[in-house]
Order: sequence, then structure tokens, then C-alpha cells
Amino acid sequence: MRPSVFKGLLTKEIQARFEENSWKYPGFYLVERPLRTYPYNVAAHILGYIREADPKDIDASGHFYKQGDYIGKTGLEAYYEKILMGQRGVEYLIKDHKNRLVGHYENGVYDTVSIAGRSLKTYIDIELQQMAEKLMTNKVGGVVAIDPQTGGILAMVSGPNYNPNDITGPDGGKNFSKMQLDVTGPMLNRAIAGKYEPGSTFKPLGGLVALNEGVITPGYGYPCGGLYTLCGHGKPRCTHAGGGHASNLRLAIANSCNAYFAHVYRITVDNPKYENVKLGYLKWREYMNNFGLGVRLGIDLPNESAGGIPDTSVYNKENANRWTSCTNLTLGIGQDKMQTTPLQMANAMCIIANKGYYYTPHFVEKIDGETEEDAVFMKKFRTKHDVLTHIPDTAFRSVIEGMNDVVKFGTARIANIPGIDVCAKTGTAENYTILDRRKIKLPNNSVFVCFAPKQNPKIAIACFVQNAGYGATWAGPISRILIEKYLNDTLMIKSKADLERISNTNLMPAYFKRLQYKEDSVRAFKWFQTTKDSSYIQRYVYEEMPGIEKSPRGPAKPVQKATVLQLMALLPDDRIRLTQNSEA
Repeated sequence: MRPSVFKGLLTKEIQARFEENSWKYPGFYLVERPLRTYPYNVAAHILGYIREADPKDIDASGHFYKQGDYIGKTGLEAYYEKILMGQRGVEYLIKDHKNRLVGHYENGVYDTVSIAGRSLKTYIDIELQQMAEKLMTNKVGGVVAIDPQTGGILAMVSGPNYNPNDITGPDGGKNFSKMQLDVTGPMLNRAIAGKYEPGSTFKPLGGLVALNEGVITPGYGYPCGGLYTLCGHGKPRCTHAGGGHASNLRLAIANSCNAYFAHVYRITVDNPKYENVKLGYLKWREYMNNFGLGVRLGIDLPNESAGGIPDTSVYNKENANRWTSCTNLTLGIGQDKMQTTPLQMANAMCIIANKGYYYTPHFVEKIDGETEEDAVFMKKFRTKHDVLTHIPDTAFRSVIEGMNDVVKFGTARIANIPGIDVCAKTGTAENYTILDRRKIKLPNNSVFVCFAPKQNPKIAIACFVQNAGYGATWAGPISRILIEKYLNDTLMIKSKADLERISNTNLMPAYFKRLQYKEDSVRAFKWFQTTKDSSYIQRYVYEEMPGIEKSPRGPAKPVQKATVLQLMALLPDDRIRLTQNSEA
């Protein structure tokens, strides 16, 4: 006689049919339960999702959770679970020998009422969030916008995205499973876990470090002729040549001179006061960690990546403990083994905008009915981190003016907004993948970082769009539109046109189609091997073809003993045909 769930989360259609015919099914009855809904259909990666507590969750909670309870699994739902979950009410009931309910024990004197969970107030600007998600439609990458004065995250988008309502309700489980098998990773939050080379967007950071170390001055110039020759191989190359485009730091930032910043990196780690390049590199790496690169910032979301700033042990191992600043000089232009997340680069822009300090990026501004215990919990988000305030204001001003020049006459003129002084830096990073055992060069990643206005900055943005080309082509306009929306609360005619153009452009990398087909085919054949059910392998058709025997004295002849299995149409569009011996 113990009641149990027969079917959970009914559709409205089934509910209506049951209510009309319930008299036919004694012992069955409907029970209401709370269900999450998301009226704006946005911020899926931020909010996260809730699922039924599994046995591991129940054990980890000391059996506070019971079977059928819901628990936050990702996002704010998971991070603030203890705030959101509330407190369960308890009823002590009397049952008879057949487990039937008789009534309340002692007339309910020991019963307790349930207490609703408390709400969270966030910094999210919902209109900015909606616009950012629209701009990142059919794109892979991440966008993060932060208020430098508080560390409050105004918007965060990971592409590809999904509608948070898709994983609630009766179809939630099916949609969840489908997204888990999608090779594009719609449930991966690339804004905090995607690792990318920052490319030229790193150059302002490298310039600041060199200024503070005293190896350059704001007027330091480099006679770049279009490539860097001091390491003997003529790399990296520049898009400019001659004309004094790197005659001082401001111009070098504005023109994004690769040779200038490769050389600046070298003279920084080769600084004589550190005795050798390894000690110099460790000092440089310490600066990177202070900028928030290579470490977890501590955002109020789970699964944040630390990115990657390699230790000396990595280069020691690869180079038999013998290496120089030429070994990894492209670190100076944000490449080599450097990897960052969009969140880290947005936070680095906050540090520059604030001239040396930042607040840990976070979403929640306050908790309703905040207690002393909550205040301790939130303290780390309200603590000012003076990581680089020892760097003189003159150094920060040189870099900030250079980033402003980037927009005025440099590589980011696309980000110019009338009436707003924008400071920015473009970036374009090469990337590769391994597909079918071959190393394939993919289109460059488009990267853009910025903050505005120059005086008293109110928003800092980092935008990464995978395989999209130059930084000023896609990431730059996306960032400009978001700045304009946030600061002006409206868009110019040009920006409205760009919003529609960018939103309607599909930049999904083409190789994902191939990867998806391979993953699906592997699963289909594993299923067939386990169950002998061939229904899932119909699209992966094999056909037998006669083998060919080549004779040195005559034309090739077909033979039957060397039968070949040929896998047809791994990708129908590409007409790929792979052969293998039938005995393999």
C-alpha cells in the first residue's frame, strides 16, 4: 500500500486525459510539485539546472536529501544550493498494519512547516544578456562583460547555447541526453572553461609588466621591418613594416606590432637582475598570475578553468633543461603554450581599467535576508584585490592611451562609438585540430578585449569567437554593440544593422559535422555489438565490392577472395569513401 511515483512530469495533454478518465483508475492520483521555469529563455549556463538527487548526492548530504528531491547540479543553482534549497517540512504520520495512513501523530504537535529558499539578486543586465546571446547565435566561443568597479558580471554567454526551459518538464530528460551527445558542447560553459590563446589581446599586459620592470619606457621603440630577426628565424611576422609603427609603446599597441612585443617579452625575462632566464620567467609568470591568468579567479560558478601559464618545468622537460627566451618568445604575443578563458581576459581588462586592482568576478550582488553567515560567504566577492597597484599610474596611462589609440586609428576602429572613449585590443589566434589522424589548420579565432569609458570605466568585455577570422571582423563589432547598449541604452542605425547581420551569420566550424557523424557511428556500432539491434546503423551502410588483383603482365582482374568492405558516405556532402580489409 506504499504510494510511489508511477510517472513523473506529465505533459498537459496527458494530465487532461487522466483528469477526464481518473474514475477508471482507482489508486492513481495526481500530485502537484514545484517546477523551474525561465521566463526570459536566456542565461542557461549562468543559472544552471536542477535534477533529481541521485544516490551520490543523497550520501554526500548525510541523507538530508531524499529520493525524489531536486538539487542544483550546475551554475548558480549548484553554487548557491544551500541558500536556494530552503528547509523541508516534516509530518509525523500514523499508519496501520497495511501501511495505510491513519492520521497525524499526537495531532501534529511535532510537525514542522517547510521554509522556502531565499532569492538571489544578481548584477545581470537582462537586456544586455539577451542581446549578447542573440549575437552569439550559431557561433562557438564566449563573451563576458564585467563592471570593473564591483566585479559584478553584467552578461556572460557561451556558444553554442541552449534554452534553459528545454531541460525542464516532461521532455527535459530526453533533451538533456541529446545535448550531452552533441559534439559542439552546448552544455559546456566556454566563458569560464574554454581555453584559448589570447593572441594580440595579451600585448597590453606584456607592456605593463615591462614598464614596471624598468626594461622599457613609454618612449621605447623597436625598428620593426615586418618580422622579428633576433632569434634567427624571422618569426613572428608583422602586418606592418617600417614607417615608425613601433617607435613607442602607444604606437606599438595601436598597430599591434608582433616584433615589438616579442622583443619586450625577451628583455623582460632576460632582465639581468634575475641572473638567468628561468628566474626571469618565473617572475614574469608571477605577474601573469597576478593578472588572473593561469589561476582560478573564484567565480560563483562551478567548473571554472585555470587556463594555462606553463611552469619552467614544462620547458625544462621539452628542451633537456636548456632553453632561452627565444624558445618561447611568442608568449609575448599571447601564443606558444599560453591559454586563457574569456572570463580571465575580461578580468584582466578590469585590472587595467582600475589601474591595478579588481574584485573577484561574481553574479550575485546580495542574498535576500542576508545573515552574518551569508556575509562571511559573500566576503570574498566584496574584497578588493590590490594585485598590481604597485605599478605606477604613468605606466597604466601609457597602456590605456595605447588601447584608446587602437580604436582611434589602430586595428580596432570598428569599435569606435561617438561620444564614448573606448579602450580596446584586437587579437587573431591560429588554431589547429586533429581530424582523421591529420593535423588540420582551422580558421583563426577572432578575439577582442576592451573597456569603456576611458575615464571611470563602467564595463569591461572579452569576446572570443572560434574559427571566425580577424578580431576586428566579428569579436570587435560584437563588443562594440554591447558597450553601446549598456552605456547608451540604445543602438545607432549602423549598430542595429550589425546586430542583425552578425546574429544571422552562421560561423559554426565545419569540422563539427564530421566529428558528430563519427561519434554517432561509433555509438551505433557499439550498440549493435551489444544488442544485435541493427536499426541504429542503417545510415552507416556497408557494401561488399570485389577486390582487385593487380598483375604485372596484364590488366587488373577482379577476384572474389580479397573482398573489401567499403564504408559509404561518412559525410554525404564530402563523398568520403574509406576502405578496409574485410578480415580486419
